[in-house]
Amino acid sequence: YLDRIAGAAVADRVYAYVSSERALVEAEAATTRQKKGARLSALDGIPISWKDLFDTKNIPTESGCKMLEGRVPSTDAGTVANATALGTICLGKTHLSELAFSGLGLNPMTETTPCVNDLEAVSGGSSSGAAGSVAFGLAPGAIGSDTGGSVRVPSAWNDLVGLKTTKGMLSDEGTQKLCARFDTAGPMGKSVGDTDLMFQALLGQTPKAQEQQTPKRIGVLQSVVLDDLEPEIASSYEAVKSRMGEAGLAMEDLQFPKIARAIELSSCVFNFEAYSDWQAMIAEKGDLMYPPIRKRFEIGREITPEMYESAWSELNEIRMQWRQETEDFDVVFLPTSPILPPKIKRLLEDEPFYTERNLIALRNTRVGNLLGLTVLTLPTDTPSVGMSFMAPAREDLRLLRHGKILEKFIR
Repeated sequence: YLDRIAGAAVADRVYAYVSSERALVEAEAATTRQKKGARLSALDGIPISWKDLFDTKNIPTESGCKMLEGRVPSTDAGTVANATALGTICLGKTHLSELAFSGLGLNPMTETTPCVNDLEAVSGGSSSGAAGSVAFGLAPGAIGSDTGGSVRVPSAWNDLVGLKTTKGMLSDEGTQKLCARFDTAGPMGKSVGDTDLMFQALLGQTPKAQEQQTPKRIGVLQSVVLDDLEPEIASSYEAVKSRMGEAGLAMEDLQFPKIARAIELSSCVFNFEAYSDWQAMIAEKGDLMYPPIRKRFEIGREITPEMYESAWSELNEIRMQWRQETEDFDVVFLPTSPILPPKIKRLLEDEPFYTERNLIALRNTRVGNLLGLTVLTLPTDTPSVGMSFMAPAREDLRLLRHGKILEKFIR
């Protein structure tokens, strides 16, 4: 993989830092263990990439932002430590949207990772380089993070499996914050099996292959998540739904109109938290930021603590109603993103277009974050189109078991 990275034209747009020295030391240790018959886990000796907001000892962690240039942590983040203890090898740190605050992956301040299916288009964000590392064959697996869709959008646009984990399941120690009540780490891979093993490693559990499990009842979410789908996505959605039906999977339309209200609340809860955490640094060094990202943070300046608490009170009520109305469904099905990846050139030249595309790219994915769920996106046979399955909080492992069945009908 280090040789592939060294020889890939796209590598500098995928990796912010390649940790060759650490990788080789860890690989040698894994080889020694293997020769002794003492492998630590199924992932012992497997290299993975890490989004550049997870602290890595003595390796820069800058969150794709010039304000953090030169920041070198002295310890590994909790998730990095867990995975390393089970023998995974750190290949390096991948590019991302600045401070992880965009679903597009555009970052003119550092690098913009391209989409594997269209080198003139963005790869999705904020875990843009994480997706690129796997999609371009520069890592077998990657760890990203998801606050409003940042694992799932780039996974969908680059034909990968991506897991948005339940908030609180994984350690957030040593991870740069965006919105503390929503931020989650999540694995991205070529298959549900690979993604499952990486998730278990992030938990600190010895990873082992889970058995597949057929979902007994699938809710087909209606309302806003089906609005304004681009034609390729609408066609793929109908084809996947048809294949699942033909396979005998039990499906039922699910109406939950309050999703629209939850989405309306998102700008209040997300922007307030993001600005609260970063306002001091933005006030000091904000001129180093990409202006549209800075503007998005500064929306939070207009939100009062009272507005924030009121929004959360309403959102918690919506979450409770969701649990009551979906308790009989194993998973809930919806398109991952309503749009295909837009072109880099137009995003750079047309700020209103950038803002509009960013919001629509994240519209469907943020539903899972707002409702506090775990969500798995699976690639389809249409390039850059993914389909998602949502499950209740803390049912991540069960969702992955269902995913092993569902991925057979998606492509």
